Amino acid sequence: MLWAVMVSLAEVWRSLGVEPAAVVGHSQGEIAAAVVAGALSLEDGARVVALRSRAIVALAGRGGMVSVPLPSAEVAGRLAGLEGRVSIAAVNGPASTVVSGEVDALDGLLAEYELAGVRARRIEVDYASHSAYVAAIEDELARLLAPVTPRSGEVPWYSTVRGCWLEGVEAGGAYWYENLRETVGFGPAVEALAGEGFRFFVECSAHPVLRIGVLESVEAAGLADACVVVGSLRRDDGGLRRLWTSAAEVWVRGGEVDWERAIAPARP
Repeated sequence: MLWAVMVSLAEVWRSLGVEPAAVVGHSQGEIAAAVVAGALSLEDGARVVALRSRAIVALAGRGGMVSVPLPSAEVAGRLAGLEGRVSIAAVNGPASTVVSGEVDALDGLLAEYELAGVRARRIEVDYASHSAYVAAIEDELARLLAPVTPRSGEVPWYSTVRGCWLEGVEAGGAYWYENLRETVGFGPAVEALAGEGFRFFVECSAHPVLRIGVLESVEAAGLADACVVVGSLRRDDGGLRRLWTSAAEVWVRGGEVDWERAIAPARP
């Protein structure tokens, strides 16, 4: 499961001496962030992922999502008249927005953008996350996730749902419904973190799909030259050499990496 990959990669980075000063997550990735922060146990993180994914099946075939390479304010203007049918699902960066909602309305939106020369694209899902459609499973999620027991985190966690720091105890079942229902404010969260002095952004994933959004966000904060943005692994390049190369990108830009711990067993 992808969220488990994220958690595992975070632990691998820690083994290299790269301790997270804070965590931030995108949509389901926020569950991984909560586990790394210590706000959820690994068992509760798995519970949220598995049971929420099972509940989402009820939404299958009832919606979709589209990625639009435009600012969210501009996209919101285009959605005028589609209230209740299409809404902004995620703000990934200053010029990276995702919308979610009714299939027919999304088809019309895609056609409009094509005529305007905007390269919007459909995301390969058949449900409308981060939209009003999620309300249909609110009660079911409350029942399924009632056993989740959050706790105070050990690593600071910035919420892309509420746009603020969380202590960890907020991460009960109700939060994970909110996480699935509300807009993902990933770009604004990265801007806020850069503004607070965070300079190294490491994406823990099998492929750095959010790196462009992070780069755009730190640039919007006026800190592009001061910040370092790297991935972990890449599609078709998921071995240890790739991970060490990513760590080297951090190290040559001034970040701390414990190379002796990383390479001593191999005795190169």
